[in-house]
Amino acid sequence: MAEAIQQLILDTLDKEGEIKDTRTLVLPGYKDPAATHDSQIIILGALNSLSSRDMIAYTTHETVSHVLTQEGAQIALQGSHEARVWAACPKKGEGAPIPPKQLQEKVGAETAKVGQGQAFKNKWIGKEGDGLVKLVDSITDITQLQMREVDSTGTLKAGEKALAELRKRKLIAQRKGQWFSVSKGPNFSTSTAKPETDLTVDMLASGSWKTSTYKKYNFEADGIPPNGGALHPLLKVREEIRNIFLEMGFAEMPTSSFVESGFWCFDALFVPQQHPAREVQDTFYLSDPAESLPPPKEYYERVSKVHEQGGYGSTGYRAPWSHEESRKLLLRTHTTASSASMLYKLAARCRGEEDDSEEAVKREGAHAASTVPGTGKAGPDGFRPAKLFSIDRVFRNETMDATHLAEFHQVEGVVADRGLTLADLIGFMRVFFKKMGIENLRFKPAYNPYTEPSLEIFAFHPQLKKWVEVGNSGMFRPEMLEPMGFPKDVHVHGWGISLERPTMIRYGINNIRTLVGHKVSLESVERSPAVRF
Repeated sequence: MAEAIQQLILDTLDKEGEIKDTRTLVLPGYKDPAATHDSQIIILGALNSLSSRDMIAYTTHETVSHVLTQEGAQIALQGSHEARVWAACPKKGEGAPIPPKQLQEKVGAETAKVGQGQAFKNKWIGKEGDGLVKLVDSITDITQLQMREVDSTGTLKAGEKALAELRKRKLIAQRKGQWFSVSKGPNFSTSTAKPETDLTVDMLASGSWKTSTYKKYNFEADGIPPNGGALHPLLKVREEIRNIFLEMGFAEMPTSSFVESGFWCFDALFVPQQHPAREVQDTFYLSDPAESLPPPKEYYERVSKVHEQGGYGSTGYRAPWSHEESRKLLLRTHTTASSASMLYKLAARCRGEEDDSEEAVKREGAHAASTVPGTGKAGPDGFRPAKLFSIDRVFRNETMDATHLAEFHQVEGVVADRGLTLADLIGFMRVFFKKMGIENLRFKPAYNPYTEPSLEIFAFHPQLKKWVEVGNSGMFRPEMLEPMGFPKDVHVHGWGISLERPTMIRYGINNIRTLVGHKVSLESVERSPAVRF
């Protein structure tokens, strides 16, 4: 069929010189001209094949026509709703009026509902008692005639107003079509023999290659792009930040505990049990199971005492201690819960415990002291300096906007050593962010329950043209460290930054919902460049 249509086009061009309108062609096996949309699609395939060999050139012309909907096709065959209602009613004075319920049973509920109104409007039927009767002896079903006209021609002689009315009734639908004008190309020939694409052994042996025509090679054509996976921008930035930490001598902490207890997430950090961050408006709590296993007993008692009564130079919060609040299970709001657990393990030798002793494991349970990575040589009191980091997910019950999500990634680091000061923390932050390519920083004094002094870290976002908070930092309080068993001269830097904010700055993204979530474009993920701070 395809070759026959190609031959038809070539023969018509050879005879007439050009084809002004392909709708005048009569396709092989048909009697009528190819005026339909489907016929022109078939012709387009033949035109594209001939055009690729430069045998012809063609121009596309667009048209707008109409086709019948399913309801319109039914009317073309069976008549309009109003005509069927009229036919079902008895003539006035020649029979009992037909009740509406009986009319529905006879013509169907939909036809009775739609047809009655139009038949009344046309004054074809009237009401007599509780039923309906014919008012005229004969009718002209204009709607059916219009459907048949649209079906055969794609339009109406009555004009656009009549078409708009039928579209409003959803009896017809608009469809765009096309037709073509065709002229001869530079390689015009009446032969449809396709040029060779390969030189075969048989052609060389027979010598037919000498007289064969060959298809031109397109050396400018793009090759088929290879399919492969792509790393999300967050993963690229995560790996780069991880390499910065490792380059600076840090060791990675285990952070697989998405679910934590209120004790490790808040109490161990000296966050008061009455703090707003612990309310359901800010934290996701678990309903089943609702309570955690008990924390290490002696440590738990020291923490509860410093909260309720004070100690280590502090007056505490002087508020009642709730065991139920401490045992609640929740989705961690920060990875500092894991940092607190690691610091507790780091202080094991300071408490006079062996890291891997069976007694410590039995006594302390899941948070028993064990070998902590990234630690230095132990001093006389058992303390070993440490530099630790983690990058993992945290969860907060926040209102989502351009810069906030309910789930995000936190980059956290802690440095534990003797004699650390706030100046050391600021200096480290500047070096760390400089390695990330962010040099325009500001530090603002802030309040955190578990750090004093505390600093908020801001970076300038060139796309948003404003300062964006990228992290929080501070010196862990003695009320947090000394109950763990650390000596008084041991200080710990702690800081946390979001992974999403530096990624947005690096890739020029101004809405976090286009970086994470269902609005993320897979194409943008594939095309995002490798990150190099």
